[in-house]
Amino acid sequence: MMRLAIGSDHAGYEMKQQVIERLREADYDVTDCGTHSTESVDYPDYAAAVGAAILGGHVDRGILVCGTGVGVALAANKIAGIRAAQASDIFTAHQAVEHNDVNVLALAGKIVGEVLAWEMVKAFLNAEFAGEERLVRRLHKVALLESDYATEARLSPPG
Repeated sequence: MMRLAIGSDHAGYEMKQQVIERLREADYDVTDCGTHSTESVDYPDYAAAVGAAILGGHVDRGILVCGTGVGVALAANKIAGIRAAQASDIFTAHQAVEHNDVNVLALAGKIVGEVLAWEMVKAFLNAEFAGEERLVRRLHKVALLESDYATEARLSPPG
């Protein structure tokens, strides 16, 4: 059974609640990292909570929701070891895991409807990283960007 952490800011609260309900109906182990109302809050706090749950080994993957999905993805991707993708379609939600080993799905609570959001969540959860050499090589290069090894010279365009 996959363990999940889900968090949102105020703009994503309603969708978060809908997704949690569906996940629990499908017997997923869900940790609600907040927020717990539509009162204005700061999205980085919830990205940090979901990221900490993943990196601490408490959950396997995470879902974040804000108005556009962009803010929570941006914040989550600042955490070394977290790979978040904002998705607005089913293919991207699946492909992000299969090719990029994404461990956090970011949803747009004010843009994407409930039915599409649930289909994207299912695609995200059912996808597995393909693990091909080229994909692993690329992820290694992404990990280098998080480390002290990422210098100005290292970030120069190839060629």
